[in-house]
Amino acid sequence: MPVSLLPRPCGARAATALLTGALLLIAAQSAPAGADSSAAPAPPTAASAAPSAVQVNQLGYLPDGPKRATVVSASATALPWQLRDAAGRTAASGSTTVRGADAASGQSVHLVDFSSYQGTGTGYTLTVDGRTSHPFDIRANLYDGLRTDAMSFFYQQRSGIPIEASLAGAAYARPAGHLGVAPNRGDTAVPCVSGVCDYVRDVRGGWYDAGDQGKYVVNGGLAVWQLVNSFERAKRAGHAAALGDATLRVPERGNGIPDVLDESRWELEFLMRMQIPEGKPRAGMAFHKVHDAAWTGLPTRPEQDAEPRELHAPSTAATLNLAAAAAQCARVYAPYDAAFAARCLDSARRAWAAARANPDVLAPGSDSTGGGAYDDGEVGDEFYWAAAELYATTGEARYRDAVTSSPYHTASDVFTPFGFGWQDTAPLGRIVLATVPGGLPATDLARVRASVVSAADGQLSTMAGQGYGVPLPADGYVWGSNGQVANNGTVMAVAYELTEQRRYRTGALETLDYLLGRNALGQSYVTGYGEHAAQNQHHRFWAHQYDASLPNPPAGSIAGGANAGLEDPVAQEKLPGCAPAACYIDDIGSYSTNEVAINWNAPLAWLTAFAAERG
Repeated sequence: MPVSLLPRPCGARAATALLTGALLLIAAQSAPAGADSSAAPAPPTAASAAPSAVQVNQLGYLPDGPKRATVVSASATALPWQLRDAAGRTAASGSTTVRGADAASGQSVHLVDFSSYQGTGTGYTLTVDGRTSHPFDIRANLYDGLRTDAMSFFYQQRSGIPIEASLAGAAYARPAGHLGVAPNRGDTAVPCVSGVCDYVRDVRGGWYDAGDQGKYVVNGGLAVWQLVNSFERAKRAGHAAALGDATLRVPERGNGIPDVLDESRWELEFLMRMQIPEGKPRAGMAFHKVHDAAWTGLPTRPEQDAEPRELHAPSTAATLNLAAAAAQCARVYAPYDAAFAARCLDSARRAWAAARANPDVLAPGSDSTGGGAYDDGEVGDEFYWAAAELYATTGEARYRDAVTSSPYHTASDVFTPFGFGWQDTAPLGRIVLATVPGGLPATDLARVRASVVSAADGQLSTMAGQGYGVPLPADGYVWGSNGQVANNGTVMAVAYELTEQRRYRTGALETLDYLLGRNALGQSYVTGYGEHAAQNQHHRFWAHQYDASLPNPPAGSIAGGANAGLEDPVAQEKLPGCAPAACYIDDIGSYSTNEVAINWNAPLAWLTAFAAERG
């Protein structure tokens, strides 16, 4: 399938990339006054597919989970392998399975499966035919640290609050951004772009979307839904305490409310501030986004951003994202803060009514100055998702009828091999209906659940046909591919919840293997995890590559990943002719392969919370 026909990756700003790339790179190449340019690291060279390598999850493996590796080799016969502990003793051995040509990586590969080994320890290595992997651990608490760090990403992306050294570390502490303290114009009284409204709104708070400092309702709605859904799933599984109060590094810890809900509330409050108030035209709808009037360069610390901020026209998609996220909020927060839950439900109802009254107000693809367009030409899937959340929360017939009358409710292709995202939200509706107790007829509920399991089976089939066990087709390496991979991993985890069949847990865990180093480049895409981990992700504050006084991204931040489209000048210069799964470079200028985004870290956090559960 041509890339142009694939579901657009969540977090992608492909419509703006070529327009802004030259500006960003020129700005990025000029260090600010006082920067010690001599201390900056040398520019990275392009990653390349290794002619021979043993690729593993560089963080490690769970004792009771799958333990597989991929070996790059043109040998047509099986090769001997040895698993060695930190002291060099052989812990297990065997022979590889010849896989042969792998389309996505352009490599010839073998597979190693040492899942039967049940020992634990640190510093294991895998040696195949004289080549040795990066070291890794085998332990039950393997994902506890990454679960916390992946969640901490959101605190550090907060707008409108100081980031405290005691929580984030001294290198990441900074003043609050966009509160109107000079040189900021601030988010407390933001006007609309010309012709949209004649008033200002207080839209402080929320999360900066990605490497830029825009805030987008459609991406924020998806990301916050995933964090809250992660808690709701863990609670059903009896593991809510792992995400409970005082488990994360957030300033609200100790308030008696689960920390993941405290973090999510920071975004939910922002989303509700983006709702048009009563008495104004299109009351109840949500403004699509707020961001700078012009693109800022790299680096630009949030509190030093001097660009005016602007609200952009409301859209049906943004309004339905608000409806869905706020309806979920009303259900999940009710046991902890009834007043906030009631406010969420009121906002969700008003958003739903406004979307029904304005069903085709679409965000244009041309609105890409100073921020991404986040355009979406089809909002039937958002209607389905929002109706599903409202029905799951209220049980009301009008929302049930909206669910059952939607063509997405019976469509067989809601889940695709390419994952879901902010343009493709119908899978979220299916997941809600399949997992949250409600009033669907038994036969309808069974069909909905079967559709989730069938999607997971399809992803397992995709993984089995590849040399690196990736739940993504060879032609699926588009902008934000790691987010698509992680989202597919969550679908397999939901199938495990529905069926308790271990193959789905295995698939979800092997998704993390890919993200953490078992891939064509031997690249851990998650900062701070693995010997060969990304460290120069595209970001305006975490910009050490351009300014040595600024930090690299904090541990637990995931890069966008391989993108065969090569949609930025750095990728175009460094990666021509790359195989799809090798089209990545750890360079701050490569925004189309190496940016961070809230909706990529959200499924990473979801998956690591799932993987960290024991018992």
